[in-house]
Amino acid sequence: MDSNTSRPIPPANTGSSFLNLLSDTTFKLLQLERRFDRLVRPAFDALLRDPLARLATALINWQRTDEGLSLAQEKLLPGEEEFVDSIIATFEKQMRGLWKPGGFERGGNTKTHGIVRAEFIVHDNLPDRFRHGVFAKPQTYRAWARFSGPGPYVTPDIDDVGFMSISIKLLGVPGPKLMDEEKFTQDFFGVSPPTFVTPDVRANAQLQVESLKNASIFYFLNLHRPHVLDFIMQGLWVKTQTSPFEAPYFSCVPYLLGEGQAMQYSVWPKSTRRTPVPRLPLRPPDNYLREAMVKALNGDDVDLDFRIQLQTDPFLMPIENAAVLWPEKLSPRVCVATLHIPRQKFDSPAQINFEKRLSYNPWHCIPEHRPLGNQSRARKRLYLALSTLRHRMNAIPHYEPTGDEVFD
Repeated sequence: MDSNTSRPIPPANTGSSFLNLLSDTTFKLLQLERRFDRLVRPAFDALLRDPLARLATALINWQRTDEGLSLAQEKLLPGEEEFVDSIIATFEKQMRGLWKPGGFERGGNTKTHGIVRAEFIVHDNLPDRFRHGVFAKPQTYRAWARFSGPGPYVTPDIDDVGFMSISIKLLGVPGPKLMDEEKFTQDFFGVSPPTFVTPDVRANAQLQVESLKNASIFYFLNLHRPHVLDFIMQGLWVKTQTSPFEAPYFSCVPYLLGEGQAMQYSVWPKSTRRTPVPRLPLRPPDNYLREAMVKALNGDDVDLDFRIQLQTDPFLMPIENAAVLWPEKLSPRVCVATLHIPRQKFDSPAQINFEKRLSYNPWHCIPEHRPLGNQSRARKRLYLALSTLRHRMNAIPHYEPTGDEVFD
């Protein structure tokens, strides 16, 4: 069984029949909206998305306090480690409730649309401020790129929340790493919304409690600690997706780009082509996003831009709040590399299930690209704990790829 085999979504379990009904009904309405989203979304995105995002960001910043931090400066969140403990415990409980030994999936970014061979080509003639770490000189790295859907459930593509992610593992990267688990890799991550679903680990712990009840809507909409603006920001970007190769992906959290310089990065499609979603508004194939990838790579190579945005304002481009959209007017996104995905066949069972052997962690990195902020600090322990649990429950040891792998 691979990570695209659909399973039913558990009903909400809040302890209240009314709240259960409200949560389940809201999700069913979202699934219905996905059937008609393509009729209005292109016009909405062109006319309203960016102005609404700027307004929501301004309101988020209006609620924040300027702590006087410097560029690339971090600040520990009070109780940070306890919040991380809570997140790990909740994720582990949820995974044990959803999956059986031998069939454990990832706690997040769960559904695998495909894992493909790629090349990460660093451009020549970059300005000096970008020439750090893997971008220090023009070169090409082999890579494995995993394209995935949301989690923790595995649903037909049209029934998910309209969210996709990318995980890029560069191979043959020399130098010391910040985790001993892998010796020659550098991992990059991106999700299709440009801001993270939670601003910090305190809020993330709150989200996971609601997710464990299969009622995440009540993280955003509640009377005690609502996150309405975060809900709006996510809603501006989640939608009926056409292909994993046709969406931008954003790091959402910052990383070092050399000493004392912070960046966020993003991955952008070069093509403006959009693959039609089959059979809408009726039910598309369960795995139409993987089928779109197969069709694309049967016909031609796929190229994606890798762009860097430098932090230039420590308040409007914060390190410790991942729900704030960094404004491009302060710092444009600059293309520094190309993710080249050559024409290939990737959907054999052996290659699809190869992803079960891999672990992606932002701390699989060289010091020049150290993750920054409380969400990134949490990921070091969180991703390792959940990966270790998954590998142990599946009796599949962690494997560091080389790029020389061969599949039947």
